[in-house]
Amino acid sequence: MEPKWSNIICKRVLLAGFTLCLVLATTPSSAIDIHAASEVMMQNGTTGTLRCTFKSSEVVSSSTSVTWSFQSSQPDNQFSKAPYTIFYFSNGKGFPGHIEFKDRVQFIGDINKRDVSIQLNPAQFSDNGTFFCDVKNPPDVTGTPARTELRVVVKESLPQSNTAIIVGAVSGVLLLLVLIAVAACVAMRVLHSRHEYEGCTSLESVSSQAPKPRKKVESSLEVSRTTGPSGPLQGPVIYAQLDHSGSKTSFHKNEPVVYADIRKN
Repeated sequence: MEPKWSNIICKRVLLAGFTLCLVLATTPSSAIDIHAASEVMMQNGTTGTLRCTFKSSEVVSSSTSVTWSFQSSQPDNQFSKAPYTIFYFSNGKGFPGHIEFKDRVQFIGDINKRDVSIQLNPAQFSDNGTFFCDVKNPPDVTGTPARTELRVVVKESLPQSNTAIIVGAVSGVLLLLVLIAVAACVAMRVLHSRHEYEGCTSLESVSSQAPKPRKKVESSLEVSRTTGPSGPLQGPVIYAQLDHSGSKTSFHKNEPVVYADIRKN
C-alpha cells in the first residue's frame, strides 16, 4: 500500500508544479519599461527636447500618468538636494510643476503612441542636472524611471552634427568622381587625336608614293606608242603570181591568182 500512495503523491506534486509554471508563464508581466537618452546636450538660450518612451502590455487609458522630475548638479541650486516634480500629465492634461519650469516646459509627446517627451524653451545653464521620466499605466505601475543627464553649453562646445559630416563626405566623393570622369575624357581625346594624326601621316606617305608606278606605266605606254604601228603606215606590198599548172613557162590568164600581202613589221 505504501508504494502506491507514494507514487500518487509524487504524481500530484509534479502536476501541481507543472500547472504553477504554466500559469506564471502565461500571466502578463505588470512591469513597465521606460526608455530615454542617457545624455543630451543643448545650446544655451535655444529650444531643446528631452525624449522619453515606454512599453506596456496594458492598453493606454485616461488613468495613464506621466511625471517629469529634475535634480540639479550644481551644489548651490535649490534642486540639488532631491528630485523635484517639474511636470505632471494625467487624464489628457498637463500640469506644470515648480515655478522655475512653469513657463518653459511643454509636453510634445503622444500618450497613445507611448511617447511622453517634453521640450525646454529656452534651455538655461541652471538646467544642468538629471531629468527623471516616470510613467504609470495601471495595472502596469511597477517600473524604474528613465534618467537623462542634461548638459547646457555654449554653441562652440557643441559637437559637430553627424548630418554635416555625412554631407561633407558625400560631397567629397562626388567631387572625386567628377575629377576622375574629366581626366578620363581628356585622356580619351588625346589618344583619339593621336590616332587621327598617325592615320593622316600614313595616308600622305601612301599618296606621295602612289604616282611613281603611274609614271612607269605612262613611260611604257609612250614607248609602245612610239615603237608600235601608228596610223596608216604600212610596209611595202609584194604581190606574187603563182602558177598552178606545174609549168615554169606557161601562164594561164584564166586560172585564179592568189595574191599574198606581205607586210613588213
